[in-house]
Amino acid sequence: MRRRDRRLSAAIKLTGFPEPRTVGPGFATLIRIIGNQQVSTAAGAAIWSKLKRNAGGSVTAPRLLKLGEGGMRTSGFSGQKARYALGLAEAVATRQLNMKALERADDEAVRATLTAFKGIGNWTADIYLMFGMGRPDVWPIGDLALQLAVQTLDELPAKPSAKELESRAEIWRPYRSAAALLLWRYYGATRVKKTGA
Repeated sequence: MRRRDRRLSAAIKLTGFPEPRTVGPGFATLIRIIGNQQVSTAAGAAIWSKLKRNAGGSVTAPRLLKLGEGGMRTSGFSGQKARYALGLAEAVATRQLNMKALERADDEAVRATLTAFKGIGNWTADIYLMFGMGRPDVWPIGDLALQLAVQTLDELPAKPSAKELESRAEIWRPYRSAAALLLWRYYGATRVKKTGA
């Protein structure tokens, strides 16, 4: 990637290359990603910590169903996110969703299976593919930080559209997950520079 894209090479010089990060596949990872939707990293970590504690140390479908919406809200989930998570717990408990079988599916099949459930869009599915399953060629085009990172990287007057972002990442195939990790880091570094924090 560095040899093919001089702009990306400059980003690597600024931030260094991040280590791959995976937390492993499974129901708990998917619930953690839902809890992290549209909140800061610190808030997401706090919510996850509370949920694990309230679920008795391990987040499983039966334990979430026992916890119910009230218990999930006490853990920091919004009512809507709690309902989405409980819907997934019900699907896993009734074998409508087989998390083990997903591990053998290709990226598109995983995305199609997950987005069939309420509350899971392409961003959530992509983040699960990247961090849960360690898939190497995932590019979450709906991610605002990636849009802003590419805008800064390419010195664009406005953030790129999803279509433009998709096109921009073609040069990074088949390692778009690595490019996304790098650009999240680059976004953080350039944001700090801009704000002087």
